Amino acid sequence: MQPILSVQNVSKTYEGGFVALKNVSLDLSQGEIFALLGPNGAGKTTLISIICGLVNMTEGRIAVAGHDIVADYRAARELIGLVPQELKTDSFETVWATVSFSRGLFGKKRNDAYIEKVLRDLSLWDKKDSKIMTLSGGMKRRVLIAKALSHEPRVLFLDEPTAGVDVELRRDMWRLVSALRAAGVTIILTTHYLEEAEEMADRIGVIRKGELILVEEKTALMRKFGQKRLTIQLTAPLAAVPPALAGHGLELAPGGQALIYAYGTTNGSHAPVSALFHDLDQAGLAYKDLDTEQSTLEDIFVDLMRGE
Repeated sequence: MQPILSVQNVSKTYEGGFVALKNVSLDLSQGEIFALLGPNGAGKTTLISIICGLVNMTEGRIAVAGHDIVADYRAARELIGLVPQELKTDSFETVWATVSFSRGLFGKKRNDAYIEKVLRDLSLWDKKDSKIMTLSGGMKRRVLIAKALSHEPRVLFLDEPTAGVDVELRRDMWRLVSALRAAGVTIILTTHYLEEAEEMADRIGVIRKGELILVEEKTALMRKFGQKRLTIQLTAPLAAVPPALAGHGLELAPGGQALIYAYGTTNGSHAPVSALFHDLDQAGLAYKDLDTEQSTLEDIFVDLMRGE
């Protein structure tokens, strides 16, 4: 099946020699939620801006549903919606007017029923006649989302959509995202709230210094890079890890009251943990409690940014 979005060997070098993107390639399927993660300055917004036609790439090719974004710009751009980071809106226009105007910009016929649905889904209906300059920051963010959805895009970019917004908007946003995915819309998300990416995304991409260093299905990523952490609370403190346990790579917690054991989630066997407890008994160490934790996406992301 043809990908809805195909990015092939895209690079961007700005005047002065700064390389923002290096040979980025990525294919996305219809109805997929893809989280693009990376620190500030990694190239996330540059890549999104190129796909949306706001910045010219230096090299490469991008197609949306088979439409080249350069050779067939209009057809490609009609399929894309963008919710930018910045709150740029027409301050003196009403909510209804600016969302309806955005639909017309893409050559779509007037559809008041659809615009009403979008505004209701985003809890904006009671503000439809309000001028945008009178709205709160959270409401202005809702208007940006409504504008991006006004022309019924098949690919939607959400660039830090919940940055600085309240819990209610965040909840409304993810409810809407779920409904859009069910309707076959492909969603590309950038966020610093990694728990959102962990909950919502089907696949995760990590970009660092302009290079896409990893693209994985979320479950495969957690299995491949995740770790479990077992904390063994001891009945009596230790000054050091006993030599008999040195082969397990244990870490002694501050104060010596616990031993910490980290192991990969890719290991389906419990033999290493069983061996650890066998050696604990052999060493005569008594413990009073056990606690396990598993790596989050944030833990994995931090390790990747460190180059681990």
